[in-house]
Amino acid sequence: MQRVLSARTTDSHVNPSPEQVVAGILRDGDKVLLCHRHPQRQWYPNVWDLPGGHVEPGEQPVEALVRELLEELAVVVPCPEGPPFCEMTDGPVEMIVWLIDYDGPLVNAAPDEHDELRWFTSESISTVELAHPSYETMLRNALGHR
Repeated sequence: MQRVLSARTTDSHVNPSPEQVVAGILRDGDKVLLCHRHPQRQWYPNVWDLPGGHVEPGEQPVEALVRELLEELAVVVPCPEGPPFCEMTDGPVEMIVWLIDYDGPLVNAAPDEHDELRWFTSESISTVELAHPSYETMLRNALGHR
């Protein structure tokens, strides 16, 4: 598993438990799926991101991933059985990412969140603005991981 950590604040007024977010790297052969965040989104507008979202209270991260993929892409995947592909902490957010091989149909089931879905090759990832600087390396690693 890949772990990406960024600097965290040590301010005692900050909640010590980070907000959990889950995401899926959907891979189809030599391509990965990214979702373009709607330009009107409050957080990270107009950038390419992984499908996923927040873990709800009482929900396990793998359950949240399955729910989020269904809500955003109308994709039904089983709960991943193995460990996450990557975990990263960025300030108050902990993101857990699973790598999922997928070659089925996709639907933009959340057009208020994403205005486009697109498959990217290793070469084309660097041609767009990504939601986080670590994504480019993470996605290339996912494409090389078999």
